[in-house]
Amino acid sequence: MTTDTRPTVGFVGVGNMGWPMAACLVRAGFTVHVNDSRREVANNFVQQIGGSAPDSLRALAAGSDVIVTILPTSAIVRTVLADGDDNLLAGMKPGTVVVEMSSGVPSVTQQLALRVTELGGTLIDAPVSGGVPRAKTGQLAIMAGGPEAAIARAMPVLSAMGSQVLRCGDVGSGQAMKALNNLVSAGGFLIGIEALLIGQRFGLDPAVMVDVLNAATGMNNSTQKKFKQFVLSRKFDAGFTMGLLDKDLSIAMQVGRETATPAPLSALCKEMVGAALAMFGPGADHTEMAKVAERLADTELGG
Repeated sequence: MTTDTRPTVGFVGVGNMGWPMAACLVRAGFTVHVNDSRREVANNFVQQIGGSAPDSLRALAAGSDVIVTILPTSAIVRTVLADGDDNLLAGMKPGTVVVEMSSGVPSVTQQLALRVTELGGTLIDAPVSGGVPRAKTGQLAIMAGGPEAAIARAMPVLSAMGSQVLRCGDVGSGQAMKALNNLVSAGGFLIGIEALLIGQRFGLDPAVMVDVLNAATGMNNSTQKKFKQFVLSRKFDAGFTMGLLDKDLSIAMQVGRETATPAPLSALCKEMVGAALAMFGPGADHTEMAKVAERLADTELGG
């Protein structure tokens, strides 16, 4: 560790989520080295927020006590961490804690953790929930998996980005929990939209229905934070893409297969999201999956 009580942090991936998360670390007083596949983005972060942007992943790792990765897929994490021409393990110091915050595939993360351990470091997984708004305020929910001692060492860094750090178990357990959380979230969204469509065709006002659901046992995250804000308003700009949701549900279903767990309702949910992905593309906002149910019902909510 550095002489400062705070560890020096290397942060890889300053995208929609990574940028505000890394900004929270800078505001909290951490020395932060950033890297992104788009060099201009890393440079812009340094100019606007602070920190530094080393010339290589190897250099970033060599100057960091804790390394955070938050990237689109486990395949990209594998390349950045270990398999690319320029990678983090080439410069990682013994004793480093790698915090894998991507919504990744648990089995792949477990394999990468073994490679980190072989070089004297420790990898924990710590995916997040809360979206860009809570990333900006440092109030994310963080699902952590890995050795307790490593999570404890990373806790000052995690606590600067999240208001809750929830220990889930061994490495990979955080990512499994994140995928399953998003499966439950998507299922709640889809069944809620179908209920609103039934009610509207019966003669109920969908906005009133949302108020009633939020006062009754049908309340969930989508009734509270998505239906009026992004569906009934027709804004569809919650900030989380269809492609990322489909990826997370694919991971959840993979965990289900690996554990031989029958999950017919989950499979139907995944099929609905896949239909929305085909209709609107991976860059569409995930709340646009409401339009699939609307097309099936030939009814537009609020219309």
